[in-house]
Formats: sequence, structure tokens, C-alpha cells
Amino acid sequence: MRHRSVADLMTPAAVSVMRGTTFKEVARLLDEFDITAVCVVDESNRPLGVVSEADLVRRRAAGAGLDTAGALMSSPAVVARPGWSVVRAARVMDRAGIKRLPVVDDDDRHLVGVISRSDLVQLFLRRDRAIQEEIVEDVVTHTLGLSPAALSVEVVDGRVILSGTVSRRSLVPVLLRLCNSVDGVVGVIDRLTYEDDDLPRE
Repeated sequence: MRHRSVADLMTPAAVSVMRGTTFKEVARLLDEFDITAVCVVDESNRPLGVVSEADLVRRRAAGAGLDTAGALMSSPAVVARPGWSVVRAARVMDRAGIKRLPVVDDDDRHLVGVISRSDLVQLFLRRDRAIQEEIVEDVVTHTLGLSPAALSVEVVDGRVILSGTVSRRSLVPVLLRLCNSVDGVVGVIDRLTYEDDDLPRE
């Protein structure tokens, strides 16, 4: 079982600007490409910072001398790497309070793409059939070593319905947790029963 990586979902052609790019040109690019931020790079395409819509509004209100991307940008840039899981990227976005992450190569030297919140939303558009197959093959069979014949896995609009019987009660929370971690799952309904109650009584 593998979470999709940043490389799977990122947009390879990231819109970027140089430090000397003017305020008006940055605003035009945001509008033209319908994006909320651009990455500021140096001559070697190495990220230096990010200029967002919020930066334009906030910094412009501060007065003169903020007419270039270099003056407007938030720095240093918070970045992601292609090999990161999308879960890690989402957590970094949430922690930093941002909507987009420039993606740099593993040497932190070159901008190779960008991943946004809207890219992450694509996970929840996975086909139910694909989610079901991943749960049956990866979670039930390979990870837990259970017989898929003993369980029923239904997926409706990203919601997983688990029914059937497992050998031990302790397997139930493990199975629920693993199903919840599959990309595209929005919830899990537990209709499982068990043969042996191997958990201590409260």
C-alpha cells in the first residue's frame, strides 16, 4: 500500500518569476494562469520565495518600495520534494497556512513543479473500483494476510463498507485504520464481526 507521491499529482510546469519581475506582471500572471501564487527563482531556477495574492494585497498596503517580486515575496520558500507522500505535503501546507508548494529536486537546487490544494483534492475523485481493489489486494491480502473471501468490501462515493468475519477482534481496529489511510477514502463503515475476543476487558 503506497500513498500517491507529490510527483504523481504535481503540475510539472510551474509558473515562476525572477526577483526583478514587477508587481503588475506578477498580478497579470496570477490572473492569466488562474493561480494564487508564483515562485520566485534565481538565475539557476532555485526557489527563493513565493509571492501570493495575499502578499500583493498586504505588501502594497505597506507603501512604496515594494514593486518587485523580490521585495514582495515571502522568503524562504516552503517547498516539497517529488518523493514526498501527498499526506506529508498536505500537512506542510496546513501547518504553514498556504495553498501551494513549489516542488524542488532532491538536491534543493531546481524548481521542478508545483503542487496545490486543488491537486490534493484529486485524490478524493478516485474511482470507487480502484479504491476497492487497493483495499482487497493491498490491505486485506498482502498487508494483513487475510482471505478476501471472508470479507466484503464495498465502496460508494469514497465511503468504504466493511462486513464479514475476522478471526480476532484485535484485527478490526487495524483493518479500519489501514482502510482509512487509503488514498481517496472519505470514511469507513464497520459491520465486521469476529470469532475470538482477544482484547482485554475494560
